Amino acid sequence: MKKSIFIAMLACSCGMLKAESPVVSAVKTGNRIDVTIGDKFFTSYRFQEDEKYPYFFPLNGPVSGGSVTSMRNGIWPHHTSLFFGCDRVNGGNYWQEGLERGRIISIGARVTEAKGERVVIEDECIWKRPDAESPILDRRKITITAPSNELFQLDFDIEMEMLTDVTIPKTNHSLFSARVDPDLSVEQGGIMVNAEGKEGEKGTFGVASPWIDCYGTRKTGVEGIAILQHPSNKWFPSPWFTRDYGFISPTPMYWPADDQATHLKKGETIVLRYRVLVHAGDTKQANVAGKYETFKKERR
Repeated sequence: MKKSIFIAMLACSCGMLKAESPVVSAVKTGNRIDVTIGDKFFTSYRFQEDEKYPYFFPLNGPVSGGSVTSMRNGIWPHHTSLFFGCDRVNGGNYWQEGLERGRIISIGARVTEAKGERVVIEDECIWKRPDAESPILDRRKITITAPSNELFQLDFDIEMEMLTDVTIPKTNHSLFSARVDPDLSVEQGGIMVNAEGKEGEKGTFGVASPWIDCYGTRKTGVEGIAILQHPSNKWFPSPWFTRDYGFISPTPMYWPADDQATHLKKGETIVLRYRVLVHAGDTKQANVAGKYETFKKERR
C-alpha cells in the first residue's frame, strides 16, 4: 500500500479529516436569486413587482428535497413562506394582501458573494404606499451556508431606518415569520418546541424564548426548521406568535411595552438578526440548542 494512501486511511479512522461543507452558489435571474447547496436547489429570494414584500420560497430540506415552508393559501393568503413584514405601520399594511395598502419594495437586490463556503445577498427595500410618506427604509444582508449535508443555514440581518416618526398599534402581524409546511405542523403530528422545552401553540404562544423549532416525519425521514433570535436584537427575547397549523414568528408588536402601540422616532435605526436552521432529524439530533449557543456569541 502506498504511504500516502495509508496516511489518508489512518487520518480518517482517527477522525483527523473533517468532511468538507458543501459548496454554496447563487445566481440572480430576473426578479429572484436562486441558491444551490452542492447539487441541491435550496431556495429563491424573490422580489417580484406584483408581490407584497420580498420573501424566500421554497426552503428545501436536506432530507426530502422538499420545502419545509409553504406558500399562501385561501385561508391564510398573507402567509408567504419565510418573510419579513409588518401591519399597521402609520396606517399602512405591509403584511396582508392588497398592494395599495402598502408594499415593501426591493430597490437593490444583488449577490455580493456568489460561490464558496457561503453566499451573500444584499438588498435595500423602501416601505411605500400611495399618497403617504414612506415610513421605513430597510437594508438587509442574507448569508447562506451549509455547515453539513444535514444542516442548511440562512442568516437574515436587517437594519431598519425610520424615515419619519413611526407608530405601530398592537398587531399580531409583525416582523420575521415562517409559514411551516403542513408536514411539520402540530396539527399533522409534528412537534413545535421552544428553548425551554415548551411545546405546541398552548405552550409557546406569547412566551418569550430565544428560539423555536418545528419538525416532523416525512416519507424520507425527519426534517425541521428553526428560527433563532440574536440577543443583540431590540425586544429580545421577543414573545412568539405561534399556531399549531404551522406558523412561527417572534412578534414584539403584539406585546408592546405600553400595551397599546410601538413608537419609533424619525432617524432611529433598529438592527435585527435572525438565524434559520433547515435541518435533518429532530431538535436534539440537530443540536438546535447548541447551535443557538454558537449564534448568540457571534457579533455583527
